[in-house]
Amino acid sequence: MTQSRLIGCSLGGLLVALLALQSMPQGTEGSNILGVFTSHSPSHFIVHMSIMKALAEKGHNITVVSSMSPKVTHKSIKHIVIPMSAEDEKILNEGMTGMVKEKPSIWTTMKSIFSSLSLLIDKQVDVLEDKRFQELYLNKGNKFDVVFVGFFFNTYQVALGARFNCPVIASWPGPPMIMVNEVLGNPELLSVPQSHISVAPGKAMDFKQRVQNFVGTLGFNALGLFLHHKYNRFYDRLWGKDKSMPSFEEAQRNVSLAFCNGHGISEGPIRPNVPGIIEIGGIQVKGKADPLPEDIKEFLDKGKHGAILFSLGSNLKGEHIQPEVVETIFKGLSSVKQQVIWKWDDLKNIPGKSENILYKKWLPQDDILAHPKIKLFITHAGKGGVAEAQYHGVPMLALPVFADQPGNADKLVESGYGLQLALTSLEVDEFKAAIKEIIENPKFAQKLKAFSKLYRDRPMTAQESVVYWTEYVIRHHGAAHMQSPLVHMNFIASNNLDVYVIGALVLYIIFIINKIVWKFVWRKLFSKSNTPAQKKKVKKQ
Repeated sequence: MTQSRLIGCSLGGLLVALLALQSMPQGTEGSNILGVFTSHSPSHFIVHMSIMKALAEKGHNITVVSSMSPKVTHKSIKHIVIPMSAEDEKILNEGMTGMVKEKPSIWTTMKSIFSSLSLLIDKQVDVLEDKRFQELYLNKGNKFDVVFVGFFFNTYQVALGARFNCPVIASWPGPPMIMVNEVLGNPELLSVPQSHISVAPGKAMDFKQRVQNFVGTLGFNALGLFLHHKYNRFYDRLWGKDKSMPSFEEAQRNVSLAFCNGHGISEGPIRPNVPGIIEIGGIQVKGKADPLPEDIKEFLDKGKHGAILFSLGSNLKGEHIQPEVVETIFKGLSSVKQQVIWKWDDLKNIPGKSENILYKKWLPQDDILAHPKIKLFITHAGKGGVAEAQYHGVPMLALPVFADQPGNADKLVESGYGLQLALTSLEVDEFKAAIKEIIENPKFAQKLKAFSKLYRDRPMTAQESVVYWTEYVIRHHGAAHMQSPLVHMNFIASNNLDVYVIGALVLYIIFIINKIVWKFVWRKLFSKSNTPAQKKKVKKQ
């Protein structure tokens, strides 16, 4: 073959390749994405950062603003940390200590929102007022294609879409609930159990649960009204004087979609969701576990009877728990034959020494739960930890404290994935008995094995869903065509109250007309029948 033919073939092949590339769907590689995660909750932040990591791995340029340093990260993510003051951290810790002393329930959590947890709500505004954050939009050279807002009692932050002139995506660390449904126009139905109601998969609520759900929904709505008042004040404080910014009501109608850390098909409850609700349950779970640190791997491998992971999450520290409860936990765990990895923050002051216990300040929890030696996960029943255990098929013993934890604990017990005990009144014997029951009774592991298979069976992984739908929003400039009409309807219209009033009015008018007609007919009929009788009576007289 001559040199000219070779050149011709090469050019022809190159042209074909270029045409093929041109015909392929245009991606959004290298988009500039901003994540604003102001909630001072490590467990929530892990979910948010797992989303950011999935996008960074696809080549997007990520900037993250947060109030704490990340545990999940990526080399190409730029971090701007605006920390909470030491004084505020102290107040928050004192609030946590107070909650641990109370019996856990959704009502305890709602009460704490008006007291100790109010700091978590109020301090989020400070992050947005910080010069390091404001530089992002004051510097005209910065341009973002989409902004993520980590949702946690901060709905006013949806206005960041208008601030940065780009679409908004909400990241919510749990399944869909009122505050997310409101901005996405997702129907709020009384037939769908709230987070504090435990219903077994495929079952309907009984009468008592329906009453609890109704009262709970009223409570959440009342809380929403209170928070909405706060949001308006925060909005005015941040952007009230800026005429270029929309009103708070208008800003709420500009959320493209929400990533929710749930998977309704496997976890339940089954409910209708608008297209803008994207479920990414288990986003923080890796497809393939990373190698464990050498000390943890060696400790687990030598466990002849398996191992137990004990962690009460990132919000709850050892200092928050009453000393007598810590002593009870140590007595229970030091007496079992399994190896125990115990998450404990103060390694200089550990609960006690035992050959079968390894204390660690921070744990690669997902990677440990993936280890074949793990037989039991003792947990506070936070959504993230429960999802990881369910994914890896590890039975659980729940010791819930606050927020969604009591509801999560009830659900895992109802579904047969483990047991739960009250942390505040924990007894050694019941603690040991529960551990023995879960490890030795195969029914818990069997239930979770079946669930894990269902949980993993999806058309796209959670990470793939994040990438696809984020790029979809960017490609379609906010994807306004996906928006639910409920977003643009007020309370009266969305609940058809005006239709009911008009319907009632029409029925009332029909009733009045009907009454008049029948009254007229009645008079005609009886007046005619009575006239001859009256005449006869007169003649007789």
